[in-house]
Amino acid sequence: MAVVGLGLIGGSLALAARRAKAVETVIGVDRDPAHREAAVRLGIADRAAEGLEALAEADLVVLAVPVTAIRRLLPVVAATVKGDALVTDVGSVKQPILIAGDVALPGGRFVAGHPIAGRERSGPEAADADLFAGATWIVTPSRHTDAGALEQVTAFWRGLGAVCTRMDAAWHDEIFAAVSHLPHLVAYALMDAVLGMERGPERLGFSAGGLRDFTRVAASSPEMWRDIFLMNREPILRVLAAYRDAVGRLEHAIREADGEALTGQLQRARTAREAILHATA
Repeated sequence: MAVVGLGLIGGSLALAARRAKAVETVIGVDRDPAHREAAVRLGIADRAAEGLEALAEADLVVLAVPVTAIRRLLPVVAATVKGDALVTDVGSVKQPILIAGDVALPGGRFVAGHPIAGRERSGPEAADADLFAGATWIVTPSRHTDAGALEQVTAFWRGLGAVCTRMDAAWHDEIFAAVSHLPHLVAYALMDAVLGMERGPERLGFSAGGLRDFTRVAASSPEMWRDIFLMNREPILRVLAAYRDAVGRLEHAIREADGEALTGQLQRARTAREAILHATA
């Protein structure tokens, strides 16, 4: 297996695959020499390389780089890998990547996927072999995806402890615009809003659990999330409009001192939040 991108997800994937004996050899590919050194030192990869030429040996290639890089690299990867190699990815935006993968690998050997796992920490030092245990892995095949390739990649992820499910790529992007991308946007916006208020840094100095917990994901990579926001632009704009409507209703209720409307909206939100907790317990 060759893993392109030796950060949290790529590194965790390699560690999990090695522990599960799902692969014999892991080749790590990363432009950052510190990442390459750490990957070998930490046992993430047997060896590491800077260039994509190393992919020529691989039976399975996993693209674990930012979403715009995945789309950009797919034609290069297709020109480098063996004719029977399988290629998959871990990007959190699927439709644009799936289209690019089908074009680059018209034989159906590209299997678009998205593991629902992650943390705000990054880099190979954050890698964890248990990251995917019990996690959901979504696969978004197209009509071009080879059935055998899909089964092999799905079996690989199941072997790492993930629970696999299929989904339409466009619907995937709509869902995750709401449940993943929007929360990150809101966390970044909230931090920026408080910072921009009068004596904002002083206000932030008194942050307690509410602000710290709510904005935890704002510690994530700005570059990675910039790419996600731009690639999934239209679904994100739609969920942002819905979010603005919800904030507007709260603002109106507070302005009008409408306690009944305010309580109703807060209670609906609380009930939905409790349902999430029960579903994941």
